[in-house]
Amino acid sequence: MTAEARTEALHALQPDGSAWPMPPQDGYTTDEFFSLDLPPHTELIDGSLIFVSPQRKFHTLAMYLFEQGLRTTVPEHLRVRREMAVVLGRRQAPEPDLVVVTAEADADQTQTRYRAEDVLLAVEVVSPDSEERDQDTKPRKYAAAGIRHYWLVRMDENKRPAVHTFELDPHTGGYAPTGIHHDRLKLAVPFTIDIDLTEIDRL
Repeated sequence: MTAEARTEALHALQPDGSAWPMPPQDGYTTDEFFSLDLPPHTELIDGSLIFVSPQRKFHTLAMYLFEQGLRTTVPEHLRVRREMAVVLGRRQAPEPDLVVVTAEADADQTQTRYRAEDVLLAVEVVSPDSEERDQDTKPRKYAAAGIRHYWLVRMDENKRPAVHTFELDPHTGGYAPTGIHHDRLKLAVPFTIDIDLTEIDRL
């Protein structure tokens, strides 16, 4: 199939007349993914489109808490961004809830994605529909792409964030757990971080 024909097929109507894109037999590439008109926060994983379900209030509040908390201590050469796609490979473009990226990678106001090598930290806040992806699929792909730090945020029994922190092990190529944090997240890496997790009760 020529590139032109493949692009046309991506936008073909479904049998029921809807305008949803028709997936190629071998899955989407990242170039095709970014050319599609898709609902906000759609992800590309293994060439397949992953659509986001309506989020709980906890998810929204946790994202705000961590975004603001990271911004208070982030060094000048880094930036904190939320809900931006990260290209991990030819058929991989997940969208972490939060990322910390280099300032050099964040220079263009029109950009829609970052490269994996520009990301220092990826944060995922678990939702009921994303639990398996957030604790298994995504961290494996983030680690394989060389992203050094990963946080998995869950809602604990007190309806507050419990933060599982991971760091890339250069010997295994996978993430090694470095802690589980309740009430307060205080870290020295990837930079000095001090976030009061109980603050979510007052948001």
